[in-house]
Amino acid sequence: MSKKLEHEDILNLFREHPGDFVSGEEISQKLGVSRTAVWKKIRLLRDLGYSIDAVTSRGYRLAASPDALLIEELRSGLETRIVGRELVFFDETDSTNSRARELGDQGHPDGTVVIADRQTAGKGRLGRTWASPPGVNIYTSVLLRPPILPFDGPQLTFVSAVAVALAIRDVSGLSPRVKWPNDVLLGGKKVAGLLNEMNAETEGVRYIILGIGVNLNMEAAQFPADLRYPATSVALEKGETVSRLAFARTLYRHLDRLYLAYLDRGFAPIISAWEELCDLVGRPVEVDCQSRVIRGTVEGLDSDGALLVRTDDGVQEKIMAGDVRPL
Repeated sequence: MSKKLEHEDILNLFREHPGDFVSGEEISQKLGVSRTAVWKKIRLLRDLGYSIDAVTSRGYRLAASPDALLIEELRSGLETRIVGRELVFFDETDSTNSRARELGDQGHPDGTVVIADRQTAGKGRLGRTWASPPGVNIYTSVLLRPPILPFDGPQLTFVSAVAVALAIRDVSGLSPRVKWPNDVLLGGKKVAGLLNEMNAETEGVRYIILGIGVNLNMEAAQFPADLRYPATSVALEKGETVSRLAFARTLYRHLDRLYLAYLDRGFAPIISAWEELCDLVGRPVEVDCQSRVIRGTVEGLDSDGALLVRTDDGVQEKIMAGDVRPL
């Protein structure tokens, strides 16, 4: 019995017998390890936060799992085709995008997921920082290798925006909205931000990283005082905390479904889903493009993800980058 016993080996066995006791002897025989190895692994699982009952002559039973972003828990019931093919977890890292970029350069596959409990150098758009305290939020990056041209790369931002909004809706019952180009809002306040990065050559994309930060259970006192835009968390809007684990699984399922739709049918279904979640279509806005300010009515998204705004004098402006403010 020299096999190395992994956490997931025992957890999967417990999940095959939900609510039932499994004897130490049965675990030992099925997994091909010693009774001592089983006992040591049970103790380690308890240290990770798993509640495991032990009764003499009956064995062990999984009573409860922790709301921790452990690989074993993320993988359980994930049921995705691409997203989550590989799962990499960090207790702490500077930025999940940085780690995903390293994995992309090393050749890791389409759908590889990086997730961290805490970031020390979380990044937002235009070099802004993203507050990343431990134990409360989701900080994740997904490595994708779509067979597309670099020109189409920004379209994947809208895949992640829709997936985040739908995941928030599913786990909380709230009604998030999306804001061009890469924000998700609750009650008009920012609850999530997206930072996508691309590695490409002239003839095609090598990989795209979908960087996602979602404020799930942050308290008001944890937000920085110098925020440029009002922020909130799912818990603050709902009035109770939500499971990070359930949210992560839900997010990856939506990402997987939308990415598959994108690969199969292109950008059109993504545009449609995004516009359904956007309150700005048909409304007057002001867009700060740094070099100039554009005022007009939002008409939707162009085929490349640009924001289409019809100015008061009837000209349709195609905006590739800028900060949008409703009027």
